[in-house]
Amino acid sequence: MSKNRTPQLVKDDPWLDPYKDEITDRISRYRGLLADIKAAHKSLKSFSNAYKDLGIHYSKKDKCWIYREWAPQAHRLSLIGSFNNWNRDSHVMTRIDKGIWEICVSKNELTEGDLVKVHVASNNGAHDRIPAYIFRVVQDNRTHDFSGQVWNIEKKFEWTDQTFDLNGINNSPIIYEAHVGMAQEREGVGNFVEFAENILPRIKDYGYNTIQLMAIQEHPYYGSFGYHVSNFFSVSSRFGTPEEFKFLVNKAHELGIAVIIDLVHSHAVKNFAEGLNDFDGSGHQYFHKGGRGYHNQWDSKLFDYGKREVLQFLLSNVRYWIDQYHVDGFRFDGITSMLYHHHGDFVNFDHYDKYFVEGVDWDALKYLQLANELVHQIKPDAITIAEDMSGMPGLCRKVKEGGIGFDFRLGMGIPDFWIKYLKEKKDENWNIHELWSVMTNRRFSERTVAYAESHDQAIVGDKTLAFWLMDKEMYYHMQVDDRNLVIDRGMALHKMIRLFTAVLGGEAYLNFIGNEFGHPEWIDFPREGNNWSYKYARRQWSLADDENLKYKYLAEFDKRMISMLKKYDLLSSMPARQVNMDESNKVIVFERNNLIFAFNFHHERSISDYKFTSIGKGKYDIVLSTDDAETGGFSRIDTNVEHFTLENDLLSIYLPSRTALVLKRE
Repeated sequence: MSKNRTPQLVKDDPWLDPYKDEITDRISRYRGLLADIKAAHKSLKSFSNAYKDLGIHYSKKDKCWIYREWAPQAHRLSLIGSFNNWNRDSHVMTRIDKGIWEICVSKNELTEGDLVKVHVASNNGAHDRIPAYIFRVVQDNRTHDFSGQVWNIEKKFEWTDQTFDLNGINNSPIIYEAHVGMAQEREGVGNFVEFAENILPRIKDYGYNTIQLMAIQEHPYYGSFGYHVSNFFSVSSRFGTPEEFKFLVNKAHELGIAVIIDLVHSHAVKNFAEGLNDFDGSGHQYFHKGGRGYHNQWDSKLFDYGKREVLQFLLSNVRYWIDQYHVDGFRFDGITSMLYHHHGDFVNFDHYDKYFVEGVDWDALKYLQLANELVHQIKPDAITIAEDMSGMPGLCRKVKEGGIGFDFRLGMGIPDFWIKYLKEKKDENWNIHELWSVMTNRRFSERTVAYAESHDQAIVGDKTLAFWLMDKEMYYHMQVDDRNLVIDRGMALHKMIRLFTAVLGGEAYLNFIGNEFGHPEWIDFPREGNNWSYKYARRQWSLADDENLKYKYLAEFDKRMISMLKKYDLLSSMPARQVNMDESNKVIVFERNNLIFAFNFHHERSISDYKFTSIGKGKYDIVLSTDDAETGGFSRIDTNVEHFTLENDLLSIYLPSRTALVLKRE
C-alpha cells in the first residue's frame, strides 16, 4: 500500500493520523507475507492443509498408515506404541526433506485405536513424545500418562447440518459460554453426548443462537480451564471421542445454534511429556529461544510467529477445526499477550504509542491477520472474537482498512466494572453518567461482545454477580414465599445489570453457563487444595427447575430479555441514544432501534409521574418489565396500561425503584 494513501482506519479516527505510516505498514507487511506464502504454496488455503499431510493418516493407495513429523534438529525418530510393544528400534523413521521424517506402517501392524508415541533422539537426549499433529490423545487411568491414539479423523460421519445458515447469527450473536465438563449436575466430568442431549435443548429454549465452548483442545490439567493446551488437533478425551464432538456440533446446528470454540494460540503448556516443548531438542522449534519463549505470568511457552512452519502449524489448526468439526468460528484467547512483547503485563495503555511504537509484536499481528483471512475464506459467515484488554485500534476492522480482521472484540472492561461497583459502592452512590460511559465507550465501527460476567468472574477468588449481590442469603431465602430484603435487592439489580449491559454494551451479548438463573457460589475445579472435589465444578440445574425456588424467576427474565433482543433486532442496530439523564433520581432513559429503555437505579425512590421527551408522538406499550411477578418482581407495573404522549411529545410513566421498563411506540 502506498504511503501516500490514508487507510480507512485513520480516516475514521483523526487521532490515529500521527500513526498513519505504522498502520500502512501493517497492511504492507501482511500483503508481503501473504505473497510469499502464495508463491511457495499457491494459496493460503493450500498452506493451511498441513494437517492432511503431517501426523498419522491412512493411505488407501499404499494400504498403510503414513506418519510424518516435522523435527528439523532431531537425530533419530521412531514410531512406538502398543502395536510393537513400544519397541524403539523396530520402526525407525526416515528423514525426507525440510526437516520432515516419515514412516509407512502396514494396516496389518498398525490399526485404528492403537496407542502411539514417537521416540525422539536429539541434543536433549532420547524421549518418548506425543506426535504434534495427533488427532486423538488419551490418558491412562492407572498411570495418568497421556498417549497418542491412531484415529482416522476423516472416517465417515453422518452430518445433517447442510442447511444450517450462519447468516444473521453472525451479525447478532447471542452467546452462551459453556464448559462441557462442568455442564452436568452430578459431581464428575460431563461429556459431549450429555451436553448435546441435555444442555443444548435448554440453550435453545432460552433463545441463545450461539454456544462458545471452552476447553475443547486437549489439555493435561483439567483445572486449567483448557487454557494450557498440549495437543492442538485433539478434542479433549475427557469429554468423548472426535465423533461424539461432531455429534454435539451437528445437534447444535439442527437446533439452529452456531458453535464457536476457544482457540488458544497465544501460548502452550510447558509440559515436556504431553506437549510441544523442545520437541526436536533445539530448544526453539515451535517457541522462541530463551526467556522470550516463556510467559512468566502463565507459566507456559510462547510461539515463534515469525517462523514459517509455526505459522503453518497454527493456521492448519484453524482450518482443521472448521473442516473436520464444522465449527462456526473461534474466540481467540489471550490476544493481548500475543500482540505485545511485554504481553500487556503491568502496562497501562494510556497513549496511542503503546499500540504502534512500543513493543508491538508484528509477527504475531501478521499471524492474526492471516488467521482471520483464512477463517473467512473457508467459511465466509464465520465469527471470530478477540479477547484483548489493551484496546488495540483496528482489531475488528478489515485488514485492507488497516485492521487485524476480527469480527468482534470482548468488552472486557464491562464485567470488571460491575464487580468493582458491587464491591466498592453503595447503591445510592452509583453514578449514572459513569454507568452510561462504561457501556458505550467503544471504538467506532468495531463490534463488541457485551457481557456482565463470564467464567473469569466466577472462578475461585471472585464471585458471580448473583453471589456478590446476595451472598449467603441465597442459601436460606430463595424460596418463593420467603421475602428477604437482600434477595429482593439482588434479584432486581441482577436483572437490571444484565438488561443494561445487553442493550447498551455492544453488538453481541454473552452469558456464562448457569449465570442466567443466578447460579450460586463459585467455580472451583478439582485440585489438591479442595481434596480433588467436583462439588463446585458443575451446574445445579435443579435450582432453576424447582418451582419453589426463585432461581426460576431469573431464568424466565433472561429468556424474555433474549427474546426481546432478537425480536427487535437490537444488537445489529445503531448504538443507543440518550433521551434523559437524571442523577438525582438515578434514572437513565435512552432509545435504541425505536425502543425506549427507562432504568431507575434508585434504591428507594419510585416516581409516579415521570416525564421525559419521547421519540415521537403516539401510543407506547410496555414490552418488558423487570418488575413482573413472573420474573420475581413486585408487579408494581401494569404492563397492559397504554401510554400516550402529552404536549410537546412528553411521555409520562410510573417508574418504580430498581426497575427497568422497555416501551415500544405503536
